[in-house]
Amino acid sequence: MVYPVSGTAVEATATCFLPLDFFEASLKVNYDFLYELMQFFATELKDSERNMRNLAHMPVKDRVIQSLITLEEKFGCTTDGVINLFISRQDLASFAGTTYETVFRVLNELSEERLISIEGKGIKINDKPSLLKNLR
Repeated sequence: MVYPVSGTAVEATATCFLPLDFFEASLKVNYDFLYELMQFFATELKDSERNMRNLAHMPVKDRVIQSLITLEEKFGCTTDGVINLFISRQDLASFAGTTYETVFRVLNELSEERLISIEGKGIKINDKPSLLKNLR
């Protein structure tokens, strides 16, 4: 069985391999695990559909703002308040479904409005309520 999807680690990661036959056998005997796994995938599917809808309908600036908020929620912040993930502008552009140049321009706009601060490769959300108000 070939699963045609890949992923890229954006921080240090430990991975484990489970043989498929062991995994399937575990699902057959552990109904609680099977139920929780189904709930997890249902939630992931719902989130994925919402993200795809947003990519299709949100303006670019909103997509960049939403991406920053999502990254902050997923990775948290350092003690300085910087999003705890140093992501390249190109990767942020891919995450937001736009171009590098557009991300650069939007980040500069948000920085000029003092909604975010750019500290080297790090991004700090200064005023999350005002940033959320910018979402349409």
